[in-house]
Amino acid sequence: MSQSIYQPYDPDRSFSNGCSCGVHQSQAEHDADEASRIAARAADPETLSQDFVEATLVRALFPQDSMRRKFLRAVGAGTAMTAISSLLPIQQLQAMAQEKGGSLEKKDLKIGFIAITCATPLIMADPLGFYKKQGLNVTLNKTAGWALIRDKMLNREHDASHFLSPMPLAISMGLGSVAQPMNVATIQNINGQAIVLANKHKNRRDPKQWKGFKFGIPFDYSIHNMLLRYYVAEHGLDPDTDIQLRVTPPPELVANLRAGNIDGFLGPDPFNQRAVYDEIGFIHILSKEIWDGHPCCAFGVSGAFIKENPNTFAALYRAVLNAAAMARDPKHRSLIANVIAPPNYLNQPVPLLEQVLSG
Repeated sequence: MSQSIYQPYDPDRSFSNGCSCGVHQSQAEHDADEASRIAARAADPETLSQDFVEATLVRALFPQDSMRRKFLRAVGAGTAMTAISSLLPIQQLQAMAQEKGGSLEKKDLKIGFIAITCATPLIMADPLGFYKKQGLNVTLNKTAGWALIRDKMLNREHDASHFLSPMPLAISMGLGSVAQPMNVATIQNINGQAIVLANKHKNRRDPKQWKGFKFGIPFDYSIHNMLLRYYVAEHGLDPDTDIQLRVTPPPELVANLRAGNIDGFLGPDPFNQRAVYDEIGFIHILSKEIWDGHPCCAFGVSGAFIKENPNTFAALYRAVLNAAAMARDPKHRSLIANVIAPPNYLNQPVPLLEQVLSG
């Protein structure tokens, strides 16, 4: 299964020509141009992040290609980005990240993460030295589930964290917790999720047959919950009454599938591929087939942390962005699989992670 790491999308994408983006005359021409762009952008990951965040926001606001193209033609890309930036502080974050210099207010940082490949940039930045290059001494804390991630950020046990993209908004609004302003610094990955079913359901691939199924989802405020609800509703089921949704920490999804506690799950890698690897489940559909280019996991901090430690935040931001730029290049995926595989990180077999990262 292919994990799409830090892959920007053209918001005005078309498939009318002979390549996947619709701009080039052939896929070979597209691939050559993409390789050239990767090489050029690798030296400027902050710009790469800005392009990605802006494109993702436009796709989120206008998920239908035809609607998106009409909007951008009507107002222009520049006007669209200005309107979006008036709601979200993208430019301020980007400017802060590009300001190199100034002493770090805090060098020793604790960062929380869930052991899934969506956190690849944040994790690989440790063994590959991206944090140290920015003068930071980072301790990565493997955390059992998303509720615990939220609580540790609220209690300031973690300075920054791996998040599900909807979580900072939910925390800021006080949904399921005390309200505390949180910021998404960058989206760590898009796509890379899947609906997995237990092998006993291989003859029940039509979602209309899933009435009464129990599904695991990582968290209430997750793209997984939203995508699964949308998908079953598209096939005529009521996600509130026709299926059961059980919040299950990602590391426990495969064990619950094996035990028969759930019939399937919509979750992150490496656990989709792990279910296949262990021969207990199969991939029904990739999340990109439901919404291509959807945001998944994010890297975030509290608003208070940015205010109190602006130089530290900028250094931390640069470290994660530089790691993400490296992760985006397929030629590095085998190396990355090896460095994120150990027990203190993902604790998974290297061949499995290579399957996930390279497809």
